[in-house]
This record gives sequence, structure tokens and C-alpha cells, in this order.
Amino acid sequence: MVRDMLKPTYRLPPLPPPVELETVPVLKALAAANRALAELKGRAATIPNKGILIDSLALQEAKASSEIENIVTTQDELFQAELFPEGLQSAAAKEVALYRDALRLGFSQLSDKGGILANNTLIGMFQLLKGRDDGFRATPGTALKHDGTGEIVYVPPQDAGEVVALMTALEHFINEDEACLLDSLIKMALIHHQFESIHPFPDGNGRIGRILNVLYLTRTGLLEIPILYLSRHITRTKDDYYRLLQGVRDAEGAAEAWQAWVLYMLEAVASTAETTLGLVEGMRGQMADMKHRIRSELPKLYSQDLLNNLFRHPYTRIEFVMNDLGVTRQTAAKYLDTLAEHGFVRKHPAGRNNYYINTALLRLFLDVSGGR
Repeated sequence: MVRDMLKPTYRLPPLPPPVELETVPVLKALAAANRALAELKGRAATIPNKGILIDSLALQEAKASSEIENIVTTQDELFQAELFPEGLQSAAAKEVALYRDALRLGFSQLSDKGGILANNTLIGMFQLLKGRDDGFRATPGTALKHDGTGEIVYVPPQDAGEVVALMTALEHFINEDEACLLDSLIKMALIHHQFESIHPFPDGNGRIGRILNVLYLTRTGLLEIPILYLSRHITRTKDDYYRLLQGVRDAEGAAEAWQAWVLYMLEAVASTAETTLGLVEGMRGQMADMKHRIRSELPKLYSQDLLNNLFRHPYTRIEFVMNDLGVTRQTAAKYLDTLAEHGFVRKHPAGRNNYYINTALLRLFLDVSGGR
């Protein structure tokens, strides 16, 4: 039987693991990561409409996280899918959009449940991401293999009851702050490793685990909204990520392996906080510049709602402006055509309709994503 052939290679301990984690290297990396997060949180607060950051950066995070699973799409495909959800979309663009929607769902439920990050929230995100109606794995057989050789390197818990028990314990660790006095960023690293090692879902564990990272930072107040661009760093250091994740299991939870993993995650937070800060600052600068130019060149056209629309939807259309500004179709079309005539956006035909691209914002996203 499959259960007989697949034997777990690492027995998951309760959290926190029984090793010293607050070593000198970890504390130094922790200070740097917390400083970077604090600066990001402060600068993000200067954007007048938080929905702009949530919508724009959630899609960028979705794109990067999906690339780790070899689901690759382009910025143009993503924004086209946002414009015309009823139209033909690539399978990759659909997957990325579902990830973005799962992140939004998690953040909404985190708020609705008073800051509790519940297992039901994770299950809801899984169901949305994968289009299924089940939850935690009920059957054994899942095994993680080496990408290159196909060799089985780790077998997660196989018993359905054990999966539920481990996820219940993890839920308590996530939400009971007084039970563990470790810094929240160290806890995030432990939570991510435990979640990926439990591997509770039949599919989508990597993406749900990466959403869990940023939701936990939001839950603990290190971020106000889930905008940390963490998956970009993991994509660029994919081999290190998997090596260090597995290293803890291979070393049976030895202190050195845990330290290496925690250091990797802290460095990922610091690095991606700086990257995300660059995006936020770039967007803030572009919004200030466009606001000044529209007020100067088209004073009768300017409104904060119109400006917000152009940054919440890098590809916008008449219907988006109608909804955001509460204006007629004729007025929305006039606004966008006038903006295009003055070089604020670029107009593109799409069958019988048109859409309008905020080209400066698109270039900012392309610079960060490496041109795709």
C-alpha cells in the first residue's frame, strides 16, 4: 500500500522547537528586517487610498508566487484578464488572478474575525484557489520530490487525523501571542516551515503558505495591509529556499538548521520590504506628479477619485471610471479620451471597446518583475 511505502522522514515537533533561536546572527538580521518593515508600513500609510496598494501589489505578489510553481504569465496578460474577465484568458493568468483573490479573501476574513487567522480561513483560500469544496487532506500518499532527480525527499504526515491535530496546534500557535514570546518575524519563519511540512492540502500548499506569511505579518501589526512582496525574493533564491526548508527536516530539527532557515526568512523579509518600499515610493511619486499635471493642464477634469482609479487599475476602462466616479458612460469616455490626448494614459482598442494604460505605472511593475 502507498502508506506502507511512504514513511515520514521527519517527525514534526510542537512549536516553538526546543532549540535556541535568538542567537547573535538572528538578532542582527531581526533588527534589520524589523526596521525595513517599519519603514514600509510608514510609507504605505502616505498613500491616500489603501485599496490602490492592496489591488496593485496583491497582483504583483500573486504573479511572483505563482512563478515559484512554474505558472508564468506577463503583466499584459494579467491586466487584460482584470479588464475583461469574461474574455479568453491564459490558464496562467487565471491561476494568478485566483491567487490574488485568495489573498484578498484571507485579508477580509482576518479583519472580519477580529484578527484571528483561523484554519477555516486557510481552507476557504484553498477552495477558492483550486476550485474545490474539500479541505485538509483526508487520504495519504502525498510525497515531496526533488525537482531534478524525482527522488522522494520528504513525506508529510499521512494520517488525516494527524493532519487535523497538527493544523489545530498550528492555529493556536499563530493566534495565541502570549504562549510564545519570540519575535513575530521569528514566529513567521517557524509557522511557514511547519505549514509547509504538514502540507495539509491536496494541492496549492506553497501558494497558501506564502499568503499565510503576509497575513500573519498583518495580524501582528507589523504591516497594516498585506503588501509585502515576499515571493519575489523566494523566486530569485528558489534553490536556497527549498534546500533550507528541507535542511531542518534532514537535520532532525537541529539548532544550526533552524538558525539557517530563520536567517533566510529574515533576510527575505528585509530584502522584499526594500523592494516593496521602492514600488510604494514609485507609485507615490507618480501619483503626486500626475496630480500636479492634471491640475495644471486639465483643472476641470481633476478629482482624487479619478487619480485613484488610474493607479488602482493600471489598465482601466470606461466602466471602471463610471463605477469609481459615479458618472455616466459619456462622461467617463470623455475623461479617458482627454487624458489619452494629453499623454496621461495610452488608449488601446479592444474590439468595439477601448482600454487605457497608465504606462508609467506599468513600467514601474516591469522594472521590478524583470521585464515581463
